[in-house]
Amino acid sequence: MHFLAGTLGIAIRRGEIPGLRDFLLTIRPDNDTLSTQDNTLVRVSPNRLSLLSALPEYNVYKAVYALAHALHENLQCVPGSGPFRGQINFTTDFGDQVSFDENGDVLPIYDVMNWRWLPDRSTEVTNVGDVKEMASKLIDLNLDEDKIFWNFESKKPPRSVCSESCPPGTRMAIRKGEPVCCFDCIPCSDGKISNETDSTECTSCPEDFWSNIHRIQCVPKSKEFLSYVEPLGISFTTASLFGALLCTIVLGIFTRHRSTPVVRANNSELSFLILLSLKLCFLCSLFFIGKPRLWTCQLRHAAFGISFVLCVSCILVKTMVVLAVFKASKPGGDRGLKWFGVMQQRGTVVFLTLIQAAVCITWLVSSSPAPHENTEYYSDRIVVECVVGSTVGFGVLLGYIGLLAILSFLLAFLARNLPDNFNEAKFITFSTLVFCAVWIAFIPAYINSPGKYADAVEVFAILASSFGLLLALFGPKCYIILLKPEKNTKKALMGRGTPRS
Repeated sequence: MHFLAGTLGIAIRRGEIPGLRDFLLTIRPDNDTLSTQDNTLVRVSPNRLSLLSALPEYNVYKAVYALAHALHENLQCVPGSGPFRGQINFTTDFGDQVSFDENGDVLPIYDVMNWRWLPDRSTEVTNVGDVKEMASKLIDLNLDEDKIFWNFESKKPPRSVCSESCPPGTRMAIRKGEPVCCFDCIPCSDGKISNETDSTECTSCPEDFWSNIHRIQCVPKSKEFLSYVEPLGISFTTASLFGALLCTIVLGIFTRHRSTPVVRANNSELSFLILLSLKLCFLCSLFFIGKPRLWTCQLRHAAFGISFVLCVSCILVKTMVVLAVFKASKPGGDRGLKWFGVMQQRGTVVFLTLIQAAVCITWLVSSSPAPHENTEYYSDRIVVECVVGSTVGFGVLLGYIGLLAILSFLLAFLARNLPDNFNEAKFITFSTLVFCAVWIAFIPAYINSPGKYADAVEVFAILASSFGLLLALFGPKCYIILLKPEKNTKKALMGRGTPRS
């Protein structure tokens, strides 16, 4: 019993026959009316009475009741309607359902017995459940696990050599050379799910869906774009608004000191126009942030291209004026100055800007930029981006800005021999050098950046070049106006230094 304790087995169904115990306890064996067979039954020892429920009498009891139900159905027969409504089906007082299949065989019910090992080293057989066949041919097993005695140190059921069921989100992979019930549970790969236990394969999600973290459900793919709420978008938005605010502050300083030599030198009107265009450059970067829409895709490059051409054309005209003024200071050089009057400067700026506007309009009409949901960059998310529509249009827009910037740089570089105090050309040279360097680096970075990072690269180029122009052109002048007012005089401005070779 040390080894057999804990055994689980099947036994004939036990059941209490109502009234039988009381009948056996009250009947008198010496009654002459009892037959020999009755005397044998009644002489059962009182200690054996507890075993009556394990004897075949319970099946006899059910058989008698089945016959009684059949006779009752027969008595209830209506002529012409058949003797029975269906198979005999009833429930005993013990709670067992008695029914028959189509062949007339009773559906079996058995007890599940457990040999318990008691502390006094004795054994006890305990009913821990039942097993029955259902009318649907299914086997119903009911166990009271709290009553089962497991003859192991852990006092728990033993582990099967078979693998446990694979949960949803995994698939079964049979182990080679082992029983068929031994397998590994392999998690479904990205983009595939299984929502049933013991799935043999995983199902792929539709194109616009992706598997969740547990691989049990397909969920819509997240859409990625440069958002206002992510750190990168917040940084760009802050820098853009700060740049626009800085332009407004510088514009206010120049307006208040518009009559001073530093502001009036080299056409203050162009300086104000450069500040206005730089403010637009800072603000147009906001079109690159947020979910791309048709109008933002159309406006972002048009606003960016026109704003920068307006700024660079002003710088170009400013450089040409610097050279013309310096040349006019030499004998016989004032004849070319008539080509750089106020109207000519305005006309040149407007003409150069209108060329870029025409490029943008042609681009928008022929092949307009539009939002596009790209699924090629990543498999688990959709990148919402603005396709440029026409790469030729985008190339002409950038190329025209670059052409004006390079031309401004070359003219300013040629004016490097101007006197030190007349240093407008020096500032223009440095600002256009920064501008060109930023946009030369932008092209390969933009081409190699996927999704929202391409927009981030372009925004960075816009902000970096705008800050470079603002600080290089107006930083030294603001420094003189605010901190060195003694240098903000016509005498100090026109004083000659030693020309540089």
